[in-house]
Amino acid sequence: MSRERLATVLVAPHITEKTALAMQNANQYAFRVRRDASKTEVKQAVELMFDVKVAGVQVANEPGKTRRFGARTGRTQDWKKAYVRLADGQAIDYEAQAKKK
Repeated sequence: MSRERLATVLVAPHITEKTALAMQNANQYAFRVRRDASKTEVKQAVELMFDVKVAGVQVANEPGKTRRFGARTGRTQDWKKAYVRLADGQAIDYEAQAKKK
């Protein structure tokens, strides 16, 4: 994979109560990723961006929701979520990464 492609795979960290518990208990982090990204690409992108060793990746396709805009109905876009489990002793510090940039 090219570095340019891997740099665009991760869209944003996905932080909720559920993912915060997974971070503490299972050393697992969640990211919003491109819809066409594979598990291998997600693994390589996390290892490239955060300099950590990835133990496993699970992905989930999230369907968009139906929304109303006044009298009109619409639909939000579908998206993909990736759960990344890091090797023992590894961690991602989002604050330190933000300061680097």
